[in-house]
Amino acid sequence: MTKTEQIQDKKIPLTRIQKLIGKLMLKSKQLQPSSYLECKADLTELLKIRKPYCKQTGIRVTTNDFFFCAISRAIKKFPLMAAQLDRNEDHLIISDQIGVGFAVAAPQGLVVPVIKNCANKNLPQIASESDILLKKARANKLTPEDFEGDNIVLSSLGMYGVSTFFAISPPGATGIISVGRIEDDISCVNGEFTTIKTMSVALAANLRIVDDFYAAKFLRCVVDQLENPQSLTSES
Repeated sequence: MTKTEQIQDKKIPLTRIQKLIGKLMLKSKQLQPSSYLECKADLTELLKIRKPYCKQTGIRVTTNDFFFCAISRAIKKFPLMAAQLDRNEDHLIISDQIGVGFAVAAPQGLVVPVIKNCANKNLPQIASESDILLKKARANKLTPEDFEGDNIVLSSLGMYGVSTFFAISPPGATGIISVGRIEDDISCVNGEFTTIKTMSVALAANLRIVDDFYAAKFLRCVVDQLENPQSLTSES
């Protein structure tokens, strides 16, 4: 028997989570036409202040937590990113609360817990809640309520060396932001070259909710805040 025949004879059953994710992603691709946009974010200052900020607050704040905070504050300025079509698909309904989901590779499969009411929480509060949800996901202890209310989702593959990718937005979410690895880059300021830390920040936005220009302004707002991280460490 050839190797090809051996592979063809092997059947690997799909888990319940794999079946569910497959159906949801197919539904999303069929019903949510997306606009794909990418920016490069200069995270030099963010990486410089992150560890001192953790010591100052006594809370472990990750780079992703800065993203959650920046995304939720950007949605406050661009509220259509928290909108959904109504049942008749002729009106937009804007959510009262902003929920930011994040993709986690848990033992049971890919899951997306949601930080609820994210825009009304400061960075330490967001960091504490994301840590709780992450631990629950890895221990397979998430409840149905933990998955509810995502307006937008963050997905990161930088830890695997991925530079850029565009994830599929879950049904119901207005978009998904995909971030890659942090890379060294060269910048010229006042005629002098310096090394900076950059990251790809890519957005897939539902074109049934927002157009390209609105999505681009939202993405630019997210990146601007990441490049000025002191604005995210404030209480506002």
